[in-house]
Amino acid sequence: MGIIDAFDLYRFYHTGEEETLALRGANIHVDSGEIVAVMGPSGSGKSTLMACLAGLDEPDGGYVELLGKRITRRPEAERAAIRAQEIGIVLQSGNLFNHLSVEENIRLQMQLGHKVDEERLTELLKQVGLDKRREARPTRISGGELARAALAVALANSPKVLMADEPTGEVDAETEKKILDLFENYRRNGGAAIIATHSEALAAHANRILRVFDGRIVKYD
Repeated sequence: MGIIDAFDLYRFYHTGEEETLALRGANIHVDSGEIVAVMGPSGSGKSTLMACLAGLDEPDGGYVELLGKRITRRPEAERAAIRAQEIGIVLQSGNLFNHLSVEENIRLQMQLGHKVDEERLTELLKQVGLDKRREARPTRISGGELARAALAVALANSPKVLMADEPTGEVDAETEKKILDLFENYRRNGGAAIIATHSEALAAHANRILRVFDGRIVKYD
């Protein structure tokens, strides 16, 4: 089943008189039960692509469909509601509120999706290995724990698609393996994941790899 589709995405940025083409006609199709890795050098357009797919940014051309419904050029309130219920997002930073505990961050995400499931919350904490750190604030946990907590928040509402931008960029090899196991478990349960990464280990677990260069998808592996 098709989960997310992007059609001919373009994105332009202007600084003074200079224009940067961050995306140049990107097309993507992702099915359920599929992990797609997006790879390319820094500045190639990976993060811009992820932001447009998640509805965090609007493309200047083209559009994105989630479960067959267009999410591009809809009011931000509508896009935010869709994200809360259907899309799990892991950014490179800023995934947790520092004044809330790990548990409270997950519960808040569930509230945004209009359903707090205490049993699932506890199970998520166990899955990411943070059941004993549930009361800790983000500033009191390690980088590896922070990465796993961000994944727990992203998975709180059992999203149809998980989008992660460099989820293993600042973690050690042991934590990376734990994160890979979480992605694999999510995929086995029918989720679709799109992961922007430089990690060859993570890419090796993907069903497909999209190579991005200068705003274009230049190769499908």
